[in-house]
Amino acid sequence: GRASIRKFALALDDANPHYVDGETARQSKYGDVIAPPTFVCETWQYYRGQLDEQGGFTDRLEMPEGQPIRASNDYIFHRPLRPDDIITASWKIRDIYAKGGRSGPLLFVVVSITYTNQHGDCLAENEETLVYRLTEPANSPERHGHAQEEARS
Repeated sequence: GRASIRKFALALDDANPHYVDGETARQSKYGDVIAPPTFVCETWQYYRGQLDEQGGFTDRLEMPEGQPIRASNDYIFHRPLRPDDIITASWKIRDIYAKGGRSGPLLFVVVSITYTNQHGDCLAENEETLVYRLTEPANSPERHGHAQEEARS
C-alpha cells in the first residue's frame, strides 16, 4: 500500500516524489506512487509463517546453526511495484556447495527468487547467495536436493 511504500522510501532516506508524494506521482507517467525498486524484494513483509527465536523461517529447509551471511544479491527489475499489487514470492534453491574459508568450512546456498503480481506479471528477480559458517562437516549437496518454497501476500 501507499503508506508502506512511503515508510520504506523514507527509511532509505529517498524522498523521490514518485515514492512519497501522491499528488506529484498521480501526475507522472505511473499515475500513482510506485515503490523503490528493492521494496518488492524485502520478502519478510510477505511471510505469513512462524519465526524462530533468531527471526528465521521455521518452515524452511534446515540449515547449519547460526544466522546466514548475505554474500550477494543480483537483482533484475521488470516493472514498478504499485500500491495495489498483490505479490507472490517464489523461492528455488539453485545451488549448494562447500568451500574452505579463513574461519573454517563455509556452506554456500544460492537461491533464485521471482516476484509476480496478481496478474502474473513478473515484477523482479533476485539471485541471493547466503553463506553459513560450518561447525561440523558439511552435508553433501546431493543430500539436500533442490527445494521450492512460496510465500503469498
